[in-house]
Order: sequence, then C-alpha cells, then structure tokens
Amino acid sequence: MNFDIGTVGIVVIVASGIVSFALGRFLSKKRREKKDSQRRAADMANQSRQVRRARERKEERGRR
Repeated sequence: MNFDIGTVGIVVIVASGIVSFALGRFLSKKRREKKDSQRRAADMANQSRQVRRARERKEERGRR
C-alpha cells in the first residue's frame, strides 16, 4: 500500500479535529456547569424570604 502525503495529512487533520472537538465539549461543559451553579446561587441569594421559604417547602416535599 502506498500512501501519499496528502492522504496522511487529511487523516491527521481529521483526527486532530475530532480530538479538538471532544476536548472543547468536555471543557466547556465544566465551565457551563460552574457558571450555572454560580447564577443559581446568586438568584437564591436575591430571593425574598417568602419565595425562599416556599422553595424550601417544595424541595422538602420532593424528598419524602
């Protein structure tokens, strides 16, 4: 089998593209989860006492 440099180059480019895509998805997922967690914590900190108590009661009912 005789591979020319063009075929090998295309294989290398495709493989590196797949690895880059997978790595990007993995890293962005972590960053998204962290940002969402921070946003949820900020939203909860700004809730009124009435809203906070209602949410806590709702969560308590879900655990039973």
